[in-house]
Amino acid sequence: MRSAHTRSAAELPSARGPLSDQVIARLTQGSGGNSLEVADADPFDDDTQLALYVCYELHYRGFVDVDDEHEWDPVLLTFRRELERRFMGAVRDSVGALPTTVSADDEMAELSVEPIDGEGLSYELRDNGTWEQFRDLFALRSLYHHKEADPHAWAIPRLRHQAKAAFVAVEFDEFGAGRGDAVHQELFTDLMGAAGLRTDYLAYLDDAPWWALAPVNLMSCFGLHRSLRGATVGHLAATEITSPPGSQRLLAGLERLDAPESCRHFYREHVEADAVHEQILRTDVVGSLILDEPALERDIVFGMRAFLAMEDAFGEGLRGSWIEGIPAMA
Repeated sequence: MRSAHTRSAAELPSARGPLSDQVIARLTQGSGGNSLEVADADPFDDDTQLALYVCYELHYRGFVDVDDEHEWDPVLLTFRRELERRFMGAVRDSVGALPTTVSADDEMAELSVEPIDGEGLSYELRDNGTWEQFRDLFALRSLYHHKEADPHAWAIPRLRHQAKAAFVAVEFDEFGAGRGDAVHQELFTDLMGAAGLRTDYLAYLDDAPWWALAPVNLMSCFGLHRSLRGATVGHLAATEITSPPGSQRLLAGLERLDAPESCRHFYREHVEADAVHEQILRTDVVGSLILDEPALERDIVFGMRAFLAMEDAFGEGLRGSWIEGIPAMA
């Protein structure tokens, strides 16, 4: 039986290959028997990433006309686990081997230093971005911002003492500090409307290439696995540390274009709030967690570097589509 919140769910996307086709067929027709075939899945292609995204979405809001009971379908969970194994293997290859001794504190200090002039996506949009390019960014980032802070929240019951208290404080702000209209997900919906884009939940899922899906799948994978709680904390720390300068650059680009205020407000909020979150995460979350569970330090660093690897893939993918003259949203 479907929940009363079905109206807030997304429509199922169109399949992009045999993997996503099997998942969607299972959800709509109950087909697939007692197993689904993974075969030679490429971890970084549209089909694999869409299949993973659809599987993960069952743990968020689900899909219109899909029975909520599919969330714990053992066939889908077994299939997802194999895709995760390949995805995580590819992510670890992208990150590379960690040094024998790693320091989360050193890693965060390095993340905190960004050049005034760089070559990343936010620098390009700040200096030369067009309104259409910003709208591409908004549409594809909606796959994350419509569930901003949700995947990290799964870490809360897996933390304790000061790390848990401080982590919840950060999430409290992300979820509007008690005000529904200030939830960051809602602020992004306001941004989408102001930009003339569709505001319904995951409206652009059908348009998202693998490099727009993979950063969100990474968060979902980290959050859903207790064994990866350190990576979840590291991922959130990297997100919050890099958010203020990146948001400041995007805000500057939007001000240059005289963009609608709702678009500017979303990034202005992240410049201000995430600067505070950075300090809480560095000391009260990461520092406290390492004191409590020192064996998690390598996972925390891995989470930070995995975040950067998937963000680089997103930036390269979007910029590449502009260079080649291929619409980012097909």
